[in-house]
Amino acid sequence: MIGPKATYSFLLIILFNVFIANGQGCQNPLKLKDLEGQWYIQYSNFPMWLKGDKTSPRFNYTIESDRLLDKVQYIKQGRKKTITGFDTSLDVCNRRFEWRGKGLLHLLRSRWEIIENHRKEKWALIYFEKTLFTPEGYDVISKNKELTKDQLNSIRAKISQLTLEKELVSIPHFDNP
Repeated sequence: MIGPKATYSFLLIILFNVFIANGQGCQNPLKLKDLEGQWYIQYSNFPMWLKGDKTSPRFNYTIESDRLLDKVQYIKQGRKKTITGFDTSLDVCNRRFEWRGKGLLHLLRSRWEIIENHRKEKWALIYFEKTLFTPEGYDVISKNKELTKDQLNSIRAKISQLTLEKELVSIPHFDNP
């Protein structure tokens, strides 16, 4: 026979799981549709974007089978290059993801999460974990190629709040070839 304390604990666990599973425990939950489309990398501390040989980086997200088809595009030596993979959500909030490469890159994976998302201003701050091949870091991405004054002020305030202003570098965007 199960005692009242065990029953009470069991009920709490079930309620907590239902609460989380319905997204009610999320702070600002996202739908994959919110992430769909093209995002320009505006600020970053990722070495790949800071070396200078790869310019105009952007992400293109397309929903495909309850996950995101993720195409990282950039310009190198005047040519458009693409790295393709899939982002699978790791939580019901759609804020934490695991990227896995497509094709030959299938063995590679990384985890990233959306720390800040401004739907109205159309920008987000993402954190990516360290992998075997890359350091941990941050990207500020936006739906707009050129940032407005309001977007810049909002982004700079968030960067300052997280004391990342010395780490993150503005990433220029040039016309595509």
